[in-house]
Parts: sequence; structure tokens; C-alpha cells
Amino acid sequence: MATLRQQALGIVQARPRVKVTPPSPKISDFFGTNVFGTDQMKQSLAPSVFKKVMEAIDKGSKIDVQTAEEVASAVKTWALSKGVTHYTHWFQPLTGSTAEKHDSFFDAHAGLEKFKGSALVQQEPDASSFPNGGIRSTFEARGYTAWDPSSPIFIFDNTLCIPTIFVSYTGEALDYKTPLLKSLEAINEAAVQICQLFDRNVRKVTPSLGVEQEYFVIDKALFNARPDLVMAGRSVYGHNPARGQQLEDHYFGSIPTRVKDFMVDFEIEAHKLGIPVSTRHNEVAPGQFEVAPVFEEINKAVDHNQLLMDMMDKVAERHGLKVLFHEKPFAGVNGSGKHNNWSLITDTGVNLFQPSNSARENLQFLTFLVATIKAVYDNADLLRASIASAGNDFRLGANEAPPAIISVFLGETLTGVLDELEKNGNIKIEKGDNMYMKLGISKIPEIILDNTDRNRTSPFAFTGNKFEFRAVGSGSNCAGPMSTLNVIVAEALNTMAKDIEKEIEAGKEKKIAIVNVLRKYIKDSKKVRFEGDGYSEEWEKEAAKRGLSNLKATPEALDVYAAKATKEIFERHNVMNALELHARHEIQLENFIMKVQIEARVMGDLALNHVIPTAILYQNKVIQNANGLKGLGLDHSAAVETIKEVSKHVESLKSNVTAMIDARKKLNKEEDVVKRAKGYQKDVKEAYFDKIRYAVDKLELLVDDESWPLVKYREMLFIR
Repeated sequence: MATLRQQALGIVQARPRVKVTPPSPKISDFFGTNVFGTDQMKQSLAPSVFKKVMEAIDKGSKIDVQTAEEVASAVKTWALSKGVTHYTHWFQPLTGSTAEKHDSFFDAHAGLEKFKGSALVQQEPDASSFPNGGIRSTFEARGYTAWDPSSPIFIFDNTLCIPTIFVSYTGEALDYKTPLLKSLEAINEAAVQICQLFDRNVRKVTPSLGVEQEYFVIDKALFNARPDLVMAGRSVYGHNPARGQQLEDHYFGSIPTRVKDFMVDFEIEAHKLGIPVSTRHNEVAPGQFEVAPVFEEINKAVDHNQLLMDMMDKVAERHGLKVLFHEKPFAGVNGSGKHNNWSLITDTGVNLFQPSNSARENLQFLTFLVATIKAVYDNADLLRASIASAGNDFRLGANEAPPAIISVFLGETLTGVLDELEKNGNIKIEKGDNMYMKLGISKIPEIILDNTDRNRTSPFAFTGNKFEFRAVGSGSNCAGPMSTLNVIVAEALNTMAKDIEKEIEAGKEKKIAIVNVLRKYIKDSKKVRFEGDGYSEEWEKEAAKRGLSNLKATPEALDVYAAKATKEIFERHNVMNALELHARHEIQLENFIMKVQIEARVMGDLALNHVIPTAILYQNKVIQNANGLKGLGLDHSAAVETIKEVSKHVESLKSNVTAMIDARKKLNKEEDVVKRAKGYQKDVKEAYFDKIRYAVDKLELLVDDESWPLVKYREMLFIR
């Protein structure tokens, strides 16, 4: 009888190609056709209603009941014209994925389709059934979703989706979107006051974001034949194939045909949804790929990234494929990240991180650059906590991804500019002239875009006109890290504004006051700047000398959420209160525990019920062969050695799995969630995962290929 693995491989061989034909040769013909965006609203709403909606989007003003009714009516008409029968409030709870509850437009009592403004604006999902960190008791179920007009309504999977926030009955945020929206207000207010030192016409500053999404693709049949991939999202076992990524021939190589068809298909769906995907390519590891959009306003970009992942998963089904967003689905090859390209844009059209040949604009550029570096230095542990997850721990610092040490890369030119400003800003030259005049008041040194190489080993790198936060995990909701980044930069900008004001009050001319503060901030934050190889052991040693943290495991990284300073900074900017922070701390710890627990259970199940029985059957076969050779007087020493090797690894497997189960049972009695999480890290994951995997992977090499029950790496990674 064929094993499940052999059956799956047979399905792969017989699977037909799914060809895709775009609805039009020009993307512009169908871009945004499933979005109730600005153009659609302009066509279907009365001018006065359209104006109120745009004011809500641009200025955050509230939408009144009558306006909501008008919008709901127009949305219903538009959706019905496209054959849509149901609507949902689409939100992002703290599960990490999106959520939706579908309601029909059809009212059976009235015998017609209805959609009221009240249904558009608000709904009531069960708040106790989503992660809430103790904010809501099980018997206290009320929670609310509320429409976010700043993110467009769209049709997905034949359902009208209304982007919303999700809050508890008592008003605490139970989602990722609410803190993100609040952080946008915080950084807007802080950035505008700095901008007005240079240009009084600036009234609004909006963060922009472009999310590069990495992912793996394997055949669906092979995925279903691996219980660890199904249950845990990653392969807990698997020996490295003879050929992995060492030839470096996959990166930017010719895209496999089946994957290319899948890419074309999901890009069509993405464009219909107004998601501006523009780049596709093979990534470094075999079976790994990347999709990247053009940058957008950050709230919309986050929504689009969450929607994109969901949509990619559904489209993959049509092609008999499975998309893996886990940060490290396969050992021995590169993991996947979600590179967040972040910048700040004024309502006058200026990118605040864009160098210029204008002295005034370059001084402004340096001001925001230095403030961001200072923010990262002051809050490195908080930034590290924002990307912490069980999956990302396998990737960070694994000689393939930015390390857990948070540092900033600027490049040679900018490093030289900041060093010069710091060291020589107050040196007197001939005739008593102040060096400030030489360095930046009359003319800031010219800074050319892309005048330095990129550093892919840096977790937070300046890349020409933006910062690239490379350390975010591929499966994460990037609203969390981006909310944190917005808050810490807002804090730095507010502090900078106060410091500049003090200099001015002390009698300094405005530009000199700015340079004085910049020089101080450059000096104070210098330790966080690093230009070298972030993967190297030397950097770990150097970072330790500088006093920089290296929080390698999620439980210890999350400790910062319990710190007084963290509560103060989030409360000061009205982004999250102490209760909301405590809830997130607890939710993320529980999530870590459950992820490690699931992986441990899968490891134990596969070892005891699949690997060991297969190894013993094979061992018995070898014993029979050895006895036959011995009876014939032939050399059977090789068979004996194989029997001993199999026995050694089976015994190691049994003892370590048993010990891991005992450790889990003991930890499950621990009521303190922090202690339990750290126990799962140290006494389960660190103590047993590698030992158990080592034994299984060795047995994979020993047991004959026909008998091995698990689909092998060489069969999953090289999809064509």
C-alpha cells in the first residue's frame, strides 16, 4: 500500500497547469473595479455627501447619520450591481489574521434588499471570543466594530467588505487598526510642528508604507501530507537536501511556470481590489518568492497587505498550491520577512526623508533623519518587542535575516555628514566665523539620493528616501510594528521641538538652535548606528560593548511591554492605555506559548506515531537481512552498524519526547503567564526541539526512501 507521501507525489505529477488570462491587456482597465473608492463615491454620491465623506477621510471629522444613510444606499446599489448578496465588517483582531461575519442584504420580512446606515457604521461581534488579554470576561461578550472611512470599502470573495476598527464595550482596542489610527494622529501632530520650523504651509504629515511580502509556495498535496505544516505552519523535521540555496541560482531566476500562473492570477485579483502590486520575483531560497506594491498611505497599506495574504491563499487553491507565510517553514534555507518601507509625506508633497540640493530642505531632511535615529536608539527594546513572535524567533539572527539587535544603517555619505556635524559644528574658523555657517546654516552639504550601497543585514536601514524596517516577520500584521514606530518617532519629534524652543528662548537664531539640537542628538544616539555585517559574531560582541540589547527570544523581548516607560509613552500619545498594553503583553505571551505547545505536540505525535514505527519496521528488515547474510557466512557488519545507528536515534527520540512531554505538563500548571512563556522557551523549545529534530533527521537518512512517511524537503522546495 502506498504511503500518504507517495500518494501526494503522484497527485503532484498528474496535476494540470491552470492558465490565466487577464480581463484586459491594460491593468488600468480593471484596477480598483472592486473598490468603492473616491471615483466611485464621486459618481454615486451627492456632492454635499461626497464632501462630508472626504472631510472624514482627510481631516478625521465625524460622519453624521444622514450621510451614513446616503453612503449605505450607494454602496448597496453598487454591490448589488456586481452580484453581491452579503456584507461584512472586515476587521483585524489580535489573532493576527482578519475576521468577518457575513450578513445578507435580503430582508425576508420586507421581501427586498436592505442596507441601513447603522449597519454600515457599526456592528456587534462577540468580544469575549477574540483574544482580549483579560479586558473582557467570558460572560461579558459585547464588543463593537466601527467603520473606518479612511480605508476604502471593497468586494472580496463575492462579499462587500467594510474595513472597521474593533473595540470592547468599555472602549479598549481589541485590534491592530485602532492603535495604528491613533498613532497616525500622534505622528502627524508631532511632525507638523517640526515642519513649520521650515515651511509654515505644512498642515498635515502622513506616514507612507510599502510592504515587501516574502512567502514560500509548495504543492497543496505535499502540504496536506505534512501534518506539521498543516498544524504549525512550519516543518518541524526535514533533512537538508543535497542542493539547497548554496548555488544562489534561485534568486531572481526564471519563475517556475505553475508559480508564474499563480502570481498572474493573484495580481489580477489584487489590482481589482486597488492593491498596487508592482514587483514579483524569486527570492533566495528555493520555493521562496516575493511580491511588492507601490507605497501607499500607511493605514491603507496595512489593510492591503492583510487582504493580499488572504487573497493569495484563496487564489493558490485554484492552482493546487499552498502559500506559506510562516517566518521559517523550512530549516537550512532562508526564512521570510515583511520589509516595511516607511516614510513621512507632507500635504505639500514633500517626502521628509528625501535628500535635496536645497539647503533648507536638506536641513529639514537631517532633522527628521536624526530624530528617527534617536527614536530607535531610545526605544530599541520596544521596537524589538513589536516584531516578536514564535515564528520570527527562528529567523532573526539566523545568518539570513537582520539580527535581534536593533541598529540603524545610514551608509558612508550620511554617516560622514552626521559625524562632521557632530564633531565640528562649534569649531571657530578664521575671522571668528562660526562653523555652523559652514556646515548647515547657509548651505547644508549636498546629499545625493542612493549615494551608498544597501545593507540587507540591518534591521532598520535608510535606503535613499525612506527607512526599511526589515526585521518584521512575514506572517505578522505590520500594523503593530508601524504603530510602535510612529509613536516613538512622534515622541522624539516632540522632545526635539521642546529642545529647539529652549535654544531659541536662550537667544539662539532658529537655524543655529536646530543644529545645536541635532549635534546633541547625533552624539546621544551614535551607538545605535552600525555600517557593517549584522550577521557576524563580531557585531554581537561590539553591540554588547555598546550596551545594545540582544533579545533573541520572544518572552524576554515582550518584557518591555510591562515597563513603566512603555506605558507612559503610549498613554502620552493617546495610542494605548496601560490596560490595553497589559492585554497585548498577555495575548502575545499566550500566543507564543500556544505556538510552541502546538509545535511540541506535533513533534511528539510525528515521532511516536510515524517516525519511530517506520524506523523499527526498517530496523527489523535490516535485522532479517543481517541474519540471512550471517547464515550464509557473508559479511554483515554494515547491516549491524545500521541497526545500531537506528537504535541509537530511536532511543534518543523516545527519551527526549518523553522528557519534553513531562516538561510541558509541569509548565501547564504554572499560572503566571510570563513564567510559563519563559519556561516554554527554555525548558521545552531550547531543551528539546533541536535534539528531537536531530534524531529524526538522522533517521530520514538511514531509513529506506520508499518507507519514509514524511514528504522530504527535496520534494517540496523545487516546485516546477
